[in-house]
Amino acid sequence: MNTTLAVEARGLSRVYGSGPETVHALRDADLSIAAGEFVAVMGPSGSGKSTLLHVLGGLEPATHGEIWLRGKRVDGLSASAWAVLRRKHVGFVFQFFNLLSTMTVADNVELPALLAGASPRQARKRREELLAELGITAKADTAPARLSGGEQQRVALARALAPRPALLFADEPTGNLDAANAARIAELMFDLVADTGAAMVLVTHDEALAGRADRVVRLRDGRTVETA
Repeated sequence: MNTTLAVEARGLSRVYGSGPETVHALRDADLSIAAGEFVAVMGPSGSGKSTLLHVLGGLEPATHGEIWLRGKRVDGLSASAWAVLRRKHVGFVFQFFNLLSTMTVADNVELPALLAGASPRQARKRREELLAELGITAKADTAPARLSGGEQQRVALARALAPRPALLFADEPTGNLDAANAARIAELMFDLVADTGAAMVLVTHDEALAGRADRVVRLRDGRTVETA
C-alpha cells in the first residue's frame, strides 16, 4: 500500500435498507488522495457526495469495499477504534457547524486537541493561535448560539484543525452562509489547510470553490464518473 496517500477507497459501496426500499448511496466508488492534496467532490443532489465523506471518515460503515488511511486498512475497525483514529488524524467541517452548545467557543476548539493527546497548555496555545488567525479571539468565552453563522463556521473550522489532522473532510462548509461570509470562510480554510499540509476533501456545489482544488472528482448515482 502506498503510504504517501492520505486516503484511498477501493470499490466502496454503501447500501441503506433492503428489498424494495434499498438505496445504493455509493456503488463501487474508487478514490485516491495524496498527502497534502486538495480534492473537490461534486455531483448532483443525491449522488452520494456526503455519504462518501461519512464513510471515508468512519461516521458510517461501508457495506462493501476497502478504505485505507495513511497506508493502514481501516474499513474493518470498530466504532471505538474509528473514534480514536478521527481524534488523532481526521477533521470534519460540516455545513451546519455542529458545535457543542453547552461549551464556549474556547472549549469547543480546545477539546479536540485534548482528545488527540495534547496537554492543556498545548491545547490552549493551539486554540489561541487558531482563533487569532480566524479573527474571533474576542469571542472565546461566548456560547455558539450567540454567534453569527459566519462566526460559527470559523469556530467549526478551528475545532477541526485544532488536533492538526492529516486529513480534513469539509461537507458544503459554506453552503449555509451568505456570499460574503462564504468567500471569507473559503479563503481562511484554504490558507489554514495549506499551512498545516493536510489533505482536504471538499464536497461542494460551488464551481468557484471547486476551481481552487488540485483535482475535481464527480459523482453520479454513487459512482465516481470523472476525475479532472
